[in-house]
Amino acid sequence: MTLPDPTANPAADHTFQVDLRGLVDLLSHHLYSSPRVYLRELLQNAVDALTARHGLDPAAPAGAFGIRLYADASVVRVEDDGVGLTEADVHAFLATIGRSSKRAERIAEQRADFIGQFGIGLLSCFLVADEIHVVSRSARTPDAPTVEWRGRGDGSYTVRTLPAAARPTPGTTVTLTPRTDAGEWTRPERVHALARHFGSLLRHPVTFDDGTGGPGASVNPEPAPWARTYPTPGTRSRALAAYGEEVFGFTPLDTIDLDLPAVGLKGIACVLPEAVPAGRRHGHRVHVKGMLLSEQAEEILPEWAFFVRCVIDAESLRPTASRESLYEDDTLAAVRDALAERLRAWISRAAASDPDLLTRFLQAHHLAVKSLAVHDDEILRMLLPWLPFETTDGHTTLDAFARAHRTVLVTSSVEEFRQVAAIASAAGLGVVNGGYTYDRELVHRLPEIRPEATVADLDPATLTAHLDPVDRDTELAAAAYVAQARDALAVFDCDVALRAFQPASAPALLVDSREARHERTRSHIAREQEGGLWGDILGALSQEAPRAQLILNQLNPLVRTAVAIDEPELARTSAEALYGQAALLSRRPLRPSESSLINRSFLDLLAHALRKDS
Repeated sequence: MTLPDPTANPAADHTFQVDLRGLVDLLSHHLYSSPRVYLRELLQNAVDALTARHGLDPAAPAGAFGIRLYADASVVRVEDDGVGLTEADVHAFLATIGRSSKRAERIAEQRADFIGQFGIGLLSCFLVADEIHVVSRSARTPDAPTVEWRGRGDGSYTVRTLPAAARPTPGTTVTLTPRTDAGEWTRPERVHALARHFGSLLRHPVTFDDGTGGPGASVNPEPAPWARTYPTPGTRSRALAAYGEEVFGFTPLDTIDLDLPAVGLKGIACVLPEAVPAGRRHGHRVHVKGMLLSEQAEEILPEWAFFVRCVIDAESLRPTASRESLYEDDTLAAVRDALAERLRAWISRAAASDPDLLTRFLQAHHLAVKSLAVHDDEILRMLLPWLPFETTDGHTTLDAFARAHRTVLVTSSVEEFRQVAAIASAAGLGVVNGGYTYDRELVHRLPEIRPEATVADLDPATLTAHLDPVDRDTELAAAAYVAQARDALAVFDCDVALRAFQPASAPALLVDSREARHERTRSHIAREQEGGLWGDILGALSQEAPRAQLILNQLNPLVRTAVAIDEPELARTSAEALYGQAALLSRRPLRPSESSLINRSFLDLLAHALRKDS
């Protein structure tokens, strides 16, 4: 077989055609969260230009080069004293989508010093204007001419050289003529607010002029609060707390310094004064080289740290293409781990030196600490004895509870605890509610911290063994009633027993676990589908189905009256009513058959009472 000669009919090369309006629409709907980012991109370009200018003139004093913003009813202008652009730079970097001046070989070694990395930021200006006017003069050549570039939303642009007087000093001026539909983002007061929002921590001086003739207002008059000098530690602490309140709207329980020199990260974590729902993650304010990147950066801290909100400024974190979130890489993972260590260290210091702060913190955020203690042995050893749990002695610390009870019993669900709490407390049993997230696992780890403590799961047999048996004569006298009650409740796989226990006001106790109910349900389905494939599978999985147990309290006057009933139908109805009342007190979800039984037994007892009265 003869293969065709590819040189006989060579393929022609073509260039991609870019619809700039379509690209801008794509950016506005899928890359950027809001048109307001245009000002952030202009500030970012100006900051990067100043960074490059300082690279050319490292001896220049701090603050020698700055950024000036201007906005009135007709224009928005951003001017910087940065490195500027030559005519070749203008063609290469302003008119070529996707290329950034930060990628030029002459400054490649300084790439990490720049905020921008993607070279598409200027396009964001088309979100609010149809034309971008740039006037620039390069600082790389002393006699460089001034270059003007006008880019339009239809994809066309013009470039021309202006007289030197058009810009006597190096730098760049970007002017936008806003569209009428962009007034929300280009009014002078909004431009000033956006500049403060994005640039309050920038290291270069930024001023704003609204065209009214007054002096320009400083956008970033002070350095970051953690970078300032304070006369005393108390003054610093109060200043950081005030900053946290200004940024987040709450007074922090405490502030935690965050300082990672390896990645140039500084900032604070503000401890929330109130509990937050489990698993709810707050966004954090992340600045990169002073420029606000995101107010909702969840990825900077681990999931368990939902008791703080952070403000940080970092040098080495990488933004995504939209520069509104962080790029997930090894650096971010290492930063997240290091910040987690800072939070652990703060908890350790509070436990060791500030018990009042620790108490207030645990009252608000015990769930967060429990989630951390499950996986962190150091926090477990340090804080487990002081964590609050729901117990038969009320809400108390595990340390105090273990001192009062040699054996600590723990339930597997909230409903089991509610079933047995009053009875167990009267019987002198120490039971912890293990139904909440992390609690059962943590209670079982108590012997690691307190070797003298014994922890065991509470089962029905343990509870029943602590209830007093009735004497033989009483048991024989009640035998007929108990038999009728067992027959009435057989449909619920429930046994009936007579015991004596406190409190006497409780007529009956329903002892039944969630696992037992699930096992009975599986056995019932297997019996119904006996012979089928599904029935064979369930039958293979099933164990001997444990029965629920209704324990009648001989000390209760109502029960003593009930066991003496000699009318079979009335005895059956009273047993059903006692079961229904005990099921309601357990606070577990009722099955439809149980709800029907409660309604029926109530009506039957009411009918009996009415007949008797008549």
